[in-house]
Amino acid sequence: MSAGGGARSARSTVAVLYGGISAEREVSLSSGQQVIAALRDAGYNVRPIEVTDDLPALIAALTPKPDAVFNALHGRFGEDGAIQGVLDWLAIPYTHSGVRASALAMDKEAAKAIFAAAGLPVAPGRMIDIADLAAADPLPRPYVVKPLNEGSSVGVSILREGDNRRADIARAWSYGPTAMAEEYIPGRELTVAVMDDHALAVTEIVASQAFYDYESKYAAGGSYHVVPAAIDPASYQKALDLALAAHRALGCRGATRADFRYDDTKGEPGRLVLLEVNTQPGLTPTSLLPEQAAHCGMNFSELCAWMVEHATCRV
Repeated sequence: MSAGGGARSARSTVAVLYGGISAEREVSLSSGQQVIAALRDAGYNVRPIEVTDDLPALIAALTPKPDAVFNALHGRFGEDGAIQGVLDWLAIPYTHSGVRASALAMDKEAAKAIFAAAGLPVAPGRMIDIADLAAADPLPRPYVVKPLNEGSSVGVSILREGDNRRADIARAWSYGPTAMAEEYIPGRELTVAVMDDHALAVTEIVASQAFYDYESKYAAGGSYHVVPAAIDPASYQKALDLALAAHRALGCRGATRADFRYDDTKGEPGRLVLLEVNTQPGLTPTSLLPEQAAHCGMNFSELCAWMVEHATCRV
């Protein structure tokens, strides 16, 4: 089999990378356990590899080379092009996007510039020095402050009128010297999964809290999902089209998930705003990609097998 990809038999050896060293380690551990079980059900010879900060140990665990790597890592070093570069160097096919698309999608400033250049709707905002946040609002309220290189809503805060947390946020910030401040878009939370050249469905996410934060994403009962989303049909189709366009603009491959805000506060059809593209969508029991795949008739084992069959790398 060539290192660039190709058909894999049910008895192919697939190494599943999970865990990692990012703020999303626990999410990755959950995704990885799900994937390991699903691939075993699909008949693959699975080699679980729990990733730590020991890179030589990881390379040793990938020896002899598996037929493919299922990348179930989330966050920094797993989703930002770092591990993708290692796997390219080793010439081992892997799931999801490559180095360039992964790095661009994880860098919110770069991704936003690419989306804007492609004519996709993004929230107005700007980069700020986090030290300046304590002194003054960078934008009219309400606005959002988010780290540049984190996922799963890690570090995201919404500042509304009367909120006095600005100095506390700046003081506790641990995500580097800069941040992104964006206009807060009211309305509803939507997401669309893409598999190669096909957008699956539009899901509305209804959080139990006022904000779809980390706990809402992963805690039992933190949110519920409506698929297909009950929105204006033209807006539904537009969300599908925008998700696929964003996937292509970044040069993604395999499966991704695009997140949107849908401002219908003035009625339907509402205003769609693209927030980000996730190149490593979650695969936990509460995750959205598996739910949309099931809506389209693909069970979890089939979804994971599809990802393995589409694994490739740069040689």
